[in-house]
Amino acid sequence: MGITVNGLDELKKLAGSDLGTSEWIEVTQERIDTFADATGDHQWIHVDPERARSGPFGAPIAHGYLTLSLFIPLFTELLDVQGVTTKVNYGLNKVRFPAPVKVGSRIRLAGRLAAVEDVSAGVQITVDGTIEIEGGAKPAAVLQSLSRFYA
Repeated sequence: MGITVNGLDELKKLAGSDLGTSEWIEVTQERIDTFADATGDHQWIHVDPERARSGPFGAPIAHGYLTLSLFIPLFTELLDVQGVTTKVNYGLNKVRFPAPVKVGSRIRLAGRLAAVEDVSAGVQITVDGTIEIEGGAKPAAVLQSLSRFYA
């Protein structure tokens, strides 16, 4: 399904390319609870299903940062860069969460390789990503991610 490139030169040729979409994954209450335990963010809109049903979203919702953290496993479905020694997240330029992800929803990533720029001993890529909610009118997250790949 995804695109595989071998080395930085092949990666550079993809600049400006649409990377397609990942498979759908379900955001379960178990995943939300595990994230809450890992981060210490146990706000009731995430971890108390009974109370959340009468809250503003009508159901528990995923943490925004949980949704954001799923970018990496979803992105690895879109682009596999081989022939490099190291791959690192470098940061984010922009992140927005237009719509909440209710428990039981399925999400996927649509990505575009916006830029590939040379850095010392490697390249930095800029990916425009949209985390879509199946059947949703608005995306769960819109982001611009930076990663570095070293030869």
